[in-house]
Amino acid sequence: MSRQGITDGGPSSAVAVSPKGLRAGILDLGDLTMLGMASTAPVFALSVTLGLIVSRVGDFAPLALLLGFAPVLLVALAFRELNAREPDCGTSFTWVRRAFGPYSGWAAGFATAVASVVVLVNLGHVAAQYLWALISRGSWEVSPWLTVPTALVIMAGMCWVNSRGIRMGENVQRTLTYVQYIALGVLAIALVVGVVRDGSAEVFHWGWFDLGAALQDPSRLGQGVLLAIFLFWGWDTCFSLNEESDDPARTPGRGALLSTVALVLIYLALTVLLMMFASTDTNGIGLGNPDNSGDVMGALRETALGPWGWVVLVSLLGSILSGAQATVLPVTRSLLAMGRQGALPARLGSVEPVTQAPRTVSWVVFGAAGVYYLVLTFLGANVMIDSANAVTVFIAFYYAVTAFACVWTFRHTLRDSARNLWLRGILPLLGGVLLTVAFVSGIVQWAKPEFSQTAAGGVGGILLVVLVLAVLGIGLLLWARFSSATRAYFTSRVS
Repeated sequence: MSRQGITDGGPSSAVAVSPKGLRAGILDLGDLTMLGMASTAPVFALSVTLGLIVSRVGDFAPLALLLGFAPVLLVALAFRELNAREPDCGTSFTWVRRAFGPYSGWAAGFATAVASVVVLVNLGHVAAQYLWALISRGSWEVSPWLTVPTALVIMAGMCWVNSRGIRMGENVQRTLTYVQYIALGVLAIALVVGVVRDGSAEVFHWGWFDLGAALQDPSRLGQGVLLAIFLFWGWDTCFSLNEESDDPARTPGRGALLSTVALVLIYLALTVLLMMFASTDTNGIGLGNPDNSGDVMGALRETALGPWGWVVLVSLLGSILSGAQATVLPVTRSLLAMGRQGALPARLGSVEPVTQAPRTVSWVVFGAAGVYYLVLTFLGANVMIDSANAVTVFIAFYYAVTAFACVWTFRHTLRDSARNLWLRGILPLLGGVLLTVAFVSGIVQWAKPEFSQTAAGGVGGILLVVLVLAVLGIGLLLWARFSSATRAYFTSRVS
């Protein structure tokens, strides 16, 4: 199917169109791999998470990263199998609905949307902080009257880019990716030079990967692994763009696997290098210093680069902006699919015919993110931090339920071959179980006030945010169930 049209790349006489009206066949394997990596905001994610992991597991941080990667890889295999069968940009929403029914599908779609909107808000806020820190040469004392409008403009800009078509978004993403990795390369070289010239603050040791030794304190290891799992969130953007790829059934799966493997290698290399340069001590620039846990790379930028420390801020800002822009992609495609299938008002399922992009839903996402951000700003910075941590519960939920959907969908073919048994059955099931454990562990852990920045009634603020968002989801589900515009979604059979 084709349609005459004009895209951001110029006139085209035969632009392929996907079943939902999106521009088909425009993204290749390299594009999807880059987008899968960019969606995690890898430089920023590691900078703000590594200190927390070290505070739990110390020198076993590299091991925690590897263990956190395992369930992610297993769930990625489940996504790949489901996508090969039904390449739909609704991903978890569509696949879970087909496996377990409309209510489960709606819940998976809502969890995907919540995770993306909350992360967009967090990245928009942090991007504004880093931008003003860069402008003011490292000063973090910036008035909210500057950061809040800047964050809203950044979020609006990312949604606008998404509304202008996938090629514009991909070009913006490519530029931001180059910026962050060039700047990161400068930092990595400086770290290597520092280690060679001044000696390692902590000598590399294979004991950092010793599972037996780490299991002497399984509780703390579990906390470190739980944090590591969510360093990889975002690779499923590859599948959200399946209808816009050159081979919807195969390219997204390859892109997701390549991006996750590349990410774990980058994370491991940087973690080892940072440990050798700064050590895991709890003072100075040590990764275990609680004063540095919120941004370990930012804390050592002057030690590593001296007057060129601003390069680290550039890398972090590029990573944040890249992650924010890429985060808009999956949520708009998921909501588009929900609108097309009747789970949400049909208006959300519309695609602008010229740009072949979900323009309406892009601005709905900005509206939701903007309102949520203003509410968090009113409630205070500590609530915003708890909100950012609460997203892990929703991620674990929709990853786990999608993995189980894979097993259920292919249950009749598991005995056909060893490949089917392992890749459609055993491995996705194991991934789903591990993510369910992460989900339950997250609920238990976040209920404790000591793990949150805020608390009320003896309950941690993170769990309170989860409960508020879950209640909001239930309310929207009930509205959709009884609304004349969406009632048929819940009562009709899945074709």
